[in-house]
Amino acid sequence: MDDIVKAAMAKWPDVPDCYGWLALDARGNWRMRDARCQALNLPGDIIRHPSLLNFINRNYQHDDKGQWYFQNGPQRVYVDLEATPYIARTSGAGFTLHTGEILPQPDAVFFNSEGNLILQSNKILAQLDDHDLAEVSSQLYENNQLLDDNDLMDWLNQTNQADCKRQLVWCFHGKSDCAIPVAKNELADLMATLGFKSHPAADHP
Repeated sequence: MDDIVKAAMAKWPDVPDCYGWLALDARGNWRMRDARCQALNLPGDIIRHPSLLNFINRNYQHDDKGQWYFQNGPQRVYVDLEATPYIARTSGAGFTLHTGEILPQPDAVFFNSEGNLILQSNKILAQLDDHDLAEVSSQLYENNQLLDDNDLMDWLNQTNQADCKRQLVWCFHGKSDCAIPVAKNELADLMATLGFKSHPAADHP
């Protein structure tokens, strides 16, 4: 967190929290949602200003209830998540999060029923930008053989009982020593397991 933000929090400790005005979409775009967007359930305008994006990314975190927010000076601006708290993109180093940080080596890899790939590294949960899905899907193996698109679709759809027992692994850049089993799980279940909330809400007495 920026020092200037810490100073503002100390100076004005009772600024009300803000809800509904900021969102993170499934491709890692921060979106500003004004009153009209909120009323019409629109995604909001993509924030493109580099300095503002860097400021949001540096001061992005979650509270003890698993609600994610951007600390904007003395005010918490809570974030509505279209997918996971982080969005990952492929890079030469492995995966880069939408905040610009490198994702540590994933502990687990999941596909949900919508065909989205979700990476978990300790308590970091990151859905892959769907633009990069083809690249990562080409690194899936079954019985030491590369999986083709048809086999992956069969596995995702569980067309028969045998598919349920098939074990897929993901090997980044084809490195078998880094093979990670691939499982099926739903986003809501993964978020609940880590205690994260997609849509923060103020407590009401």
